[in-house]
Amino acid sequence: MTPFKLSEEFLAEIEQLIADQKDTEILALLEEVHYADVAEVINELTKDEATYLIKLLDTVKTSDVLTELDEDIREAILASLSAKEIAEEISELDTDDAADIVAELPKEMVQEVISEIEDKGHAKDIVDLLRYNENSAGGLMAKELVKVNENWNVLTCVKEMRAQAENVRRVHSIYVVDDEGKLKGRLSLKDLLTTSTKTHISEVYIPKVDSVNVNEDPEEVARIMSKYDLEAIPVVDEIGRLVGRITIDDIVDVIKEEAEKDYQMAAGITQDVEGDDSIWKLTRARLPWLIIGMMGGIGAASIINSFQAVMIQYKILLIFVPLIQATAGNVGVQSSAIMVQGLANDTVKGEVVKRLLKEFMLGLINGLVLASIVLLISHFAFNTEYLVSATICIALMSVIIIAALIGTFIPVFLDSRGIDPAVATGPFITTGNDIFGILIYFTIAKIILGF
Repeated sequence: MTPFKLSEEFLAEIEQLIADQKDTEILALLEEVHYADVAEVINELTKDEATYLIKLLDTVKTSDVLTELDEDIREAILASLSAKEIAEEISELDTDDAADIVAELPKEMVQEVISEIEDKGHAKDIVDLLRYNENSAGGLMAKELVKVNENWNVLTCVKEMRAQAENVRRVHSIYVVDDEGKLKGRLSLKDLLTTSTKTHISEVYIPKVDSVNVNEDPEEVARIMSKYDLEAIPVVDEIGRLVGRITIDDIVDVIKEEAEKDYQMAAGITQDVEGDDSIWKLTRARLPWLIIGMMGGIGAASIINSFQAVMIQYKILLIFVPLIQATAGNVGVQSSAIMVQGLANDTVKGEVVKRLLKEFMLGLINGLVLASIVLLISHFAFNTEYLVSATICIALMSVIIIAALIGTFIPVFLDSRGIDPAVATGPFITTGNDIFGILIYFTIAKIILGF
């Protein structure tokens, strides 16, 4: 099957068919198109066109389409639908996706939509999920799962599984609970098929099963599922009762969102923003770090100003200021990026002192290589005196080592204080190392050249 690729021609054809209200041709054109691709098409339409298409397509398909739409587009479409129409759409969704959509509705409309859902059990599950914080395992989980009682025999178990599986799109695992609903373990399908129908589940289930609490942080859930290569993980409440499960598709979304957030923080953007957000929102997200960067530049300029005397006698030093600043910033960002990644993946092991010692040795090696190159360039390309060239090289090595240590220590320090260490990889490290680099550069020059 050839992957769908949205073209201007395809989009223009859809827009024209909508304008002409040629419903049959629209349905024929989109019949074999995956719901995620339909969502891509709708994201490019106007509000009225998008609403027309949603109302035209069958509920089974459009319910999935809604989960894939950009939030702004989905909000606009839902605002044009009645409570009954919204209820029909979310009735086809798993409870986690349905709860996410309901949570986006105006408060005065939530109760109306819930009351319009015909399946009261589904409605109850959605309401139950709404009470959990969206940034928790409870807010991420779905209610759909297959569970069996440890006191059932295999025959009863199979009958119950068949009934439960009708409401579950994908059966990743069979969970075992006791009479109070507490999670006891999981059931192997192979054991179920090869065991006598009269055997009790308590005799064949596997007691070891990874689970997470409803209040667990989504990033921690993602780490656990990634570490143990899980397709799904059960969620338990405060007393150990099985209340839901989280599947890999939800975790992929968490990982994607976290990566986007860290990337923006590393770039010095303090809020979760997108390219089509308002100018005011984008300004608020970017301006704080730009101000910090500007203050850092002013700080570096002040340091240079305090060494005006040396500029008259050793003008060549000024030429290498951009080199010192750029190298300090790059080394710091490299070191901090590795540390942030390690902290996020929980792969940073050992004492901080050992990590710093390792970075010191790495900085020393890199510094020797780069300083040797600069020594040759400064002496032969700029006709710099040997003592001045040596000064530049020693300062460069020192700056590289200090920048590597700062880039390693700051993320660990922030993480220990409960602050997202991703903030360290952006202007925070770059600006800090710019200032330290200039200060170290001229201080070493003053000591060696004696001005």
